[in-house]
Amino acid sequence: MDIILGIETSCDDTSAAVCVNGKIRSNVISTQIIHQNYGGVVPELASRLHQQNIIPVVHEALSIAKVHKNDIDAIAFTRGPGLLGSLLVGTSFAKAFALANQLPLIEINHMQAHILAHFIDEPKPAFPFLCLTVSGGHTQIVLVKDYFDMEIVGQTTDDAAGEAFDKTAKILGLPYPGGPLIDKYAQQGNPDAYQFPEPQIAGLNFSFSGLKTSILYFVRDHLKNDPDFLKNNLCDICASVQHRIITILLNKLNKASQQYQIKDIAIAGGVSANSGLRDALRNMADQYRWNVFIPKFEYCTDNAAMIAMAGYYKFLKKDFTGQDVAPLARMNF
Repeated sequence: MDIILGIETSCDDTSAAVCVNGKIRSNVISTQIIHQNYGGVVPELASRLHQQNIIPVVHEALSIAKVHKNDIDAIAFTRGPGLLGSLLVGTSFAKAFALANQLPLIEINHMQAHILAHFIDEPKPAFPFLCLTVSGGHTQIVLVKDYFDMEIVGQTTDDAAGEAFDKTAKILGLPYPGGPLIDKYAQQGNPDAYQFPEPQIAGLNFSFSGLKTSILYFVRDHLKNDPDFLKNNLCDICASVQHRIITILLNKLNKASQQYQIKDIAIAGGVSANSGLRDALRNMADQYRWNVFIPKFEYCTDNAAMIAMAGYYKFLKKDFTGQDVAPLARMNF
């Protein structure tokens, strides 16, 4: 049997997973709720909590999978991109574990792993396919030709879609993390209540900084005339903002599908858990006859199952890395 232990510590979730012959046996995630007190992830606190959590999380993942450490064939870990301090904890643990147990190390690109999460469960996309990868730090359209042959054909020129959600939530006075709350309130609102601009960016690239600014001015101007504007119109505002972000994403995705003549379409990353995006993508699939692939919620946000799965495919290729490997806050495909 090929048994891979996966480690994920790129941001504020400490996660470990076990993959046995290409099947995920366990996926344990410890989320750091302390950041809610600060309105965002505090890097120093995140790295310290990773140090506290990583051993118990790994122990639980092995226990659930009913795998002993001596049975492991390799350890896969997130090298980047992410918060450097957080990555350092996971990288150091993986290197020490591998050294102590004489195991090969497998470095994983976090963004590639999000895409390879589609190979955890059935149905699995066939190559080539397009993947819209959206998170708090990234917004990309990726042409996926093989497991590790990926090309970014479109990406944000400034802010990520996830950041647009979170910053909008902050403007609206919602607690962190605000993206899921916007999704929740949007389900009760009218997406056509307010009109926000769609950036005119050439090609397949995105831009969200202008949208954030327009939302800020919109709220400021309405509050001048009505101090209760947010309280009385929160659901409609959330629905309208979410609708605009989703149309920006899917209009570019549709353009990419036409440009590359590909109808196998996937989404990945934390924002792919957004119910509005998932529903809109299914509607577009019916309209354009796409084959759509949407991961389970537990594989959308940061998790070690996707790291272990990516590690499994690298293990089959004997694509290992040395003990001199260091984490990278920024990392290209």
